[in-house]
Amino acid sequence: QVKLVQSGGGLVQAGGSLSVSCAASGLIFSGYNMGWFRQAPGKEREFVAAITRPGTTSYYADSVKGRFTISRDNAGNTMYLQMNSLKPEDTAVYYCAADGASWGSSAQLRFAGTYDYWGQGTQVTVSS
Repeated sequence: QVKLVQSGGGLVQAGGSLSVSCAASGLIFSGYNMGWFRQAPGKEREFVAAITRPGTTSYYADSVKGRFTISRDNAGNTMYLQMNSLKPEDTAVYYCAADGASWGSSAQLRFAGTYDYWGQGTQVTVSS
């Protein structure tokens, strides 16, 4: 049974930092591209960042580029999202996701439908 278990997140003031983690089990982690998405109240789920299987290539939404860093530890079956210089508009539920089939192109990994498995979601709230 595949599980993606998220931890981290929370409440922070604008300009602060938070991190979220995604621990995977029940799959060969190194065989999956991984991504982060977020969904704010009343809005559709949107792409945040993705990282390819070996961790050599990463992609970011323009809105978070330069502030967020995605990383992964294949030996520890865990992916991370470090979020710095947070803004109130970053407030959302953040979801991790695993993709086992795609080639890992930018277009594929920015599309939520590419992913096979999803985490439970983690609330990130940034106050102004």
